[in-house]
Amino acid sequence: MNVLSGTDSSLGELCDLVRCDPVFAGEILRIANSPLIAFSKEITSVLQASMLLGFRRLRKLVITVGLRSYMDTSFSPALRACWRHSLASAIVAERIARWNSIDRDFAYTAGILHDIGRVALANINSPAYAELIAGAAEDPARDALARERECFGIDHCAAGRLLVVAWKLPEDFVEVTSHHHEPLTHQESAAEVVRHSCRLADALGFAAVEHKSIPSYSVVLSEFPESVCKHMPGADEFGAEIAKEIGAIEVA
Repeated sequence: MNVLSGTDSSLGELCDLVRCDPVFAGEILRIANSPLIAFSKEITSVLQASMLLGFRRLRKLVITVGLRSYMDTSFSPALRACWRHSLASAIVAERIARWNSIDRDFAYTAGILHDIGRVALANINSPAYAELIAGAAEDPARDALARERECFGIDHCAAGRLLVVAWKLPEDFVEVTSHHHEPLTHQESAAEVVRHSCRLADALGFAAVEHKSIPSYSVVLSEFPESVCKHMPGADEFGAEIAKEIGAIEVA
C-alpha cells in the first residue's frame, strides 16, 4: 500500500514487489491475459504486464487481487458475497468519482476496502459469519452490526478501522471503513462516495447481505447529486457491466 500511494515513477518498485511473490505474480498474469484486459498478444511476464498496463491500471489490479487472496483461505458463499459486494462498490465508486473532485483511483481503493472488516470477521469464523448473514437476510429489521457485536464482540466497521490503522493506511481509509453505514451527509467526500456506491451495489444485486428491504436502483439513484445522477447508466446495463467485470476476474 505504501508503494501504491506513489506516482508513475513507482511502477518499477511495484513490479519488483509483485514479482517476488509467485502466487501474486501468477494472479496478475492470469488477469492480464484474460478477456478483462484483452491485449492483442500474450503477456508472459510481470514486467511486460506492468509496462502495458501502466501504473494506474496495475495498481487497481494489485488491490483487487490482494483482497481476493486475503479471502481465498475460506471462500465460502458468505465470503463470495462479501467479495462481490466490495468489487461492485469499487466499480461504482470509480464511476461516481468521474463527476466530482474525488480521485478515481482512491475511490476504487476505498470502495474495495470499505468492508475489509467484514472479510476479517468471516475469516475468523466462516461458518458463524455465514449463519449470521443468513439470519440477517431472514430478519432485516434486526441490525446486522448488532448481530456482529453479539457474535464476535466487534462489528465489521470497528474491525475495519483496526485493520487499516494496523496496516498504517492513510487516515481517509479509517473514515471509509468506520463510517460507511452512517446516513448520507450530502457532502463531497470519499466516505460519502463509498456510502452511495455501497447502497447502489446492493440495489444492483451485489449485496453482502441479501434482504427484501434493499431499496430499488431508482430510489438509491434519486439520492445522488444531480451532477452524478445524470451520467449513470440504467440498472440492467450497469448491473451487466459490473457482473462481466467480476466474472472475468473470478474466471482468471
